[in-house]
Amino acid sequence: MAKKSSKTEIPGEQLICQNRRIFHDYAVGDRFEAGLVLKGTEVKSCRLGNVQLHEAYVKFIHGELYLLGGHIGEYSQGNQFNHKPERDRKLLLHKREIEKLWIKVREKGFVIVPVMMYFKNGRAKLQIALAKGQKKEDQRQRIKERDAKREMDRAMRRRR
Repeated sequence: MAKKSSKTEIPGEQLICQNRRIFHDYAVGDRFEAGLVLKGTEVKSCRLGNVQLHEAYVKFIHGELYLLGGHIGEYSQGNQFNHKPERDRKLLLHKREIEKLWIKVREKGFVIVPVMMYFKNGRAKLQIALAKGQKKEDQRQRIKERDAKREMDRAMRRRR
C-alpha cells in the first residue's frame, strides 16, 4: 500500500523545508513556483536539510525577486569557498508572473512570503505565495471557531 503524503507536500518531490508559521500570521492566496539561484555548497547543504525559512521574506530589487533572510547553513565538508548562510538569493520566475506579483504588491497591499522549499527533478524550487496580514481579532476568532468545532467532534464521539 502506498504511503499517504501530507497536504502541503508535493507528490514525487523531495521536501527540504516548510514555513508553517505563515498560515497563522497571514491569509494565504495565490501560490507560485520559483527557481532559486544557489551555489554548489548551498545545494549540498539543502540536501542535508540545513534550511530555515521562518524569518525569510521575498522582496523586489531592481525589478527582480530576491529571497531575503532565508538561512541555508554552511556545508560541513565545504572549504574556504563555502557560502554565507544569510546571503540574498535571486528567484527565477517568468516575466508575466513577476509583473502579476508586482501589481498585487504595489496596489492591493499584498506581501510575498516563502511557503516551502523542495527539489523538483534535481533542482531547488521555492513555493511563494501572495498573502495579506491577519489582524489579531481575526486570528482569535479563527481559534475560537476551531476550538468549538473540536469540542463538538469530541461530544459526538462520546455519544457514539
